[in-house]
Amino acid sequence: MSNALQLPIIDLASPDRFSTANSIRQQACIDHGFFYLVNHGVDEELVKKVFEQSSNFFSFPIEEKMKLAIKNHRGYTALYAEKLDTTLTTKGDSKETFYVGPLADGLNQWPLEEDLPSWRSTMETYHQKVLSAGTKLLSLIALSLKLDEDFFGKVGALNEPLGFIRLLHYPGSGDLDSSSEEVYGASAHSDYGMITLLMTDGVPGLQQICREKSKQPQVWEDVPSISGAFVVNIGDMLERWTNCLFRSTLHRVLPPRQERYSVAFFMEPSKDCIVECLGSCCSEAHPPRFPPIKASDYLEERLRLTYVK
Repeated sequence: MSNALQLPIIDLASPDRFSTANSIRQQACIDHGFFYLVNHGVDEELVKKVFEQSSNFFSFPIEEKMKLAIKNHRGYTALYAEKLDTTLTTKGDSKETFYVGPLADGLNQWPLEEDLPSWRSTMETYHQKVLSAGTKLLSLIALSLKLDEDFFGKVGALNEPLGFIRLLHYPGSGDLDSSSEEVYGASAHSDYGMITLLMTDGVPGLQQICREKSKQPQVWEDVPSISGAFVVNIGDMLERWTNCLFRSTLHRVLPPRQERYSVAFFMEPSKDCIVECLGSCCSEAHPPRFPPIKASDYLEERLRLTYVK
């Protein structure tokens, strides 16, 4: 049994930046770890095109999709290829995905233009727009942590930020193999990076816990979608950076009755950025819980654990 969750709504275009930062700090990042983001500057028509192009790709035969099988964390992963909760003994999660990484490094894989016209340009435009929204949001998060709003720029996090689009397709329950084992669309996990900006098609399924990750029994709460709003959540890296002041939150996706699409954007710092406890988040009474670590080292280790062996 689950309850519907009332999350705070953060207005990225609000002129009162300090009031918005205070809301981010207490209501969004300390109390919940999740919030809605509105007036973010990503055009509704572009979002619609991204979902259409995502559906077009996932409708291809598996043989065609596997030609773009994932490498360098870019490309296609098939149904059951990932298992986000590595403690489960069941097969992988009932979703298929496609990753688009940073646009400048030349590592992305793209469907042929003749097969999917404008697919690449649509995803590149979306990547640029959401990266811009995420950068603006990080300046508010910096203010919420009692830092200069350009803090993340000053420490090199935004020199070459790592932005990853993750297109997700969850087949409806009628399209999956019947099995007695419990399989999730996305099994319980917390995101490992800084922040995630998620857009959904409105089909229910996303749930989260608002309590301590280890608390038992786990109480799952539904996260309703708001048309045009991003669902934003704090990742483990930002939890580490803030000495656990801001909390990443466990969440999962239940297998939907009808097929479901969503688009996640993972915003991570530049590879060489050092993630170490913020001065505003530690004291003699609350010393740093984690040693400094290079962002790329942290992310590589977390990514390695995602795929079913």
